[in-house]
Amino acid sequence: MNFDYNEEQQLLADSVRRYLQKDYDFEARKKIVASNEGWSAAVWAQFAEMGLMGLPLPADYGGFGGGAVDLMGVMEAFGDALVVEPYLPTVMAARLLGKHPILSSVAEGKTRLALAHTEAGARHRPGHVNVVARKTGNGWTIEGEKKAVAGAPIADMLVVSAKGPDGVALFLVESPSAEVKINAFRALDETRSADIVFKGAKAEKIDGGLAQIEDAIDFGTALVCAEAVGAMKFACDTTLEYLKTRKQFGVPIGTFQALQHRMVDMFIAYEQAKSMACLACSKVDASANATERARSVSAAKIKISDNARHVSQEAVQLHGGMGMSEEMKVSHTFRRLTVIAEQFGGADYHLERFAGLQ
Repeated sequence: MNFDYNEEQQLLADSVRRYLQKDYDFEARKKIVASNEGWSAAVWAQFAEMGLMGLPLPADYGGFGGGAVDLMGVMEAFGDALVVEPYLPTVMAARLLGKHPILSSVAEGKTRLALAHTEAGARHRPGHVNVVARKTGNGWTIEGEKKAVAGAPIADMLVVSAKGPDGVALFLVESPSAEVKINAFRALDETRSADIVFKGAKAEKIDGGLAQIEDAIDFGTALVCAEAVGAMKFACDTTLEYLKTRKQFGVPIGTFQALQHRMVDMFIAYEQAKSMACLACSKVDASANATERARSVSAAKIKISDNARHVSQEAVQLHGGMGMSEEMKVSHTFRRLTVIAEQFGGADYHLERFAGLQ
């Protein structure tokens, strides 16, 4: 399997990385996180100008028709820089909109989206949907609650899963509104999420159901695996640099053989994660069989959940007590990798899912 990007993918990844290194360094990110909004409209506009918003969207709506593999380099760069803007929630929700005209606004960066699917007690099972959709006149209304919806406080529109007369269906809901209560909070990794209460919210029914939701979740899982690769790469690089410069007993601690072995294990875990992320993204793009796609994504998430935990914890331990300080980026990388390990289901969930997909 070829793990190298083609020329266009590499150029895009390099362009995103240069921008983030120049205008989204750790100090700039801290200011964004500390702001009331928790994200930067200027950064979002720059993403749109670079074509990132339109990259996975259809060409008819100003997009480029890219897939998960095309987004891998972008997500790795985001993982390295710990980007908090809700790019992945918007991309996942947009994937469910088919040929909806709002996609043009999404590609231009004018409209932000979020996928409101997770509910209390679901434990990552896509079919666990208790929010109800009712037909009212010429439209629909939504009743119920969604939990921990990533990017919801920042979204202009929500793609909501709900039980209708014919089973689980998808609806487009404006947010916020009098009928849509957003209870926002900042997650462990400093991104913004929200619990949402729908009280007779007006909704537009869109095409799609449970199969499309599972496809979007697998797509998002593959991309968050790629993001983990970028975060792990930073954790390995910054830890190696620290071992080279931190001295004890008059010599760099990187000369101690025991620490060298631990550093090697970190890099092996990173390389394994990179290979599995490539597999997941390629299967999401190329597989016409939903079971084959799901097995590949779950296999990748099992390995990446375990390796994200290993790399992040080792990075902190090898930095010593200062590795947990707010002032060091590695502590924030630890938080993000901890969240990624459980995002869209942890190793235990995906192991059970993998075993059941015969």
